[in-house]
Amino acid sequence: RTMARRLVFYIDEQNNFTQKEIKFKWYPGFSQTQLEKSIKELHEKFEVEEPNKKILEVSSASSSRIAKKAGAFSLEVVTSHGKYSVEQLFQAGKVFKNHGSRQELLTLSSKDAKQANKEINSHDTLIGFKIFEASFPLIPKTYFYNWTYLKALEQNPGIASEIAKYDAFTDIFFNDQKSFNCQAQACSIYVSLLRRRLLKKALSSRNDFLKVVYGNSL
Repeated sequence: RTMARRLVFYIDEQNNFTQKEIKFKWYPGFSQTQLEKSIKELHEKFEVEEPNKKILEVSSASSSRIAKKAGAFSLEVVTSHGKYSVEQLFQAGKVFKNHGSRQELLTLSSKDAKQANKEINSHDTLIGFKIFEASFPLIPKTYFYNWTYLKALEQNPGIASEIAKYDAFTDIFFNDQKSFNCQAQACSIYVSLLRRRLLKKALSSRNDFLKVVYGNSL
């Protein structure tokens, strides 16, 4: 019996966003059937600990129609330079020590942009983020991704209102030992801010977002 660990990002009783590591039975393989079984195990284990939380898997493996639309590869942001997915903006926003800015990746699909940076990641150092004229520091590590994702939700009220019906979020593909940024965490931040009536303030500027979400400012 194979066991796995995943983070569940959820909203606590005070409406703050938090996370919990859950150990659950893993069904080997990445076929849709196996992934759905693993997701079911993860959700059931979480529900034992947090029985009143409505939980949603936000990934391409999700059986939910809204979760697929909320995925970073398909959720789009309209910018003054065109319309892009969250993933395209995130990958194109990376600035590496040797390769520099990656904004040319905006011409590629979400999948190809991610793949192009994957090859560079292994032998170069990420030093920050810059998209169009806006620069973002490397710390907090999830700042640029979460800002981009929440801006996209703000522009897609239909998707956002569906996400707001949930209290907890998972991404079966997210391994916190290897990555920092996670669409499930971004969803939990969105719902938390909405319930605390801080969403408008947080999204009014990048500095306000830093203050409200991370408790610090530049």
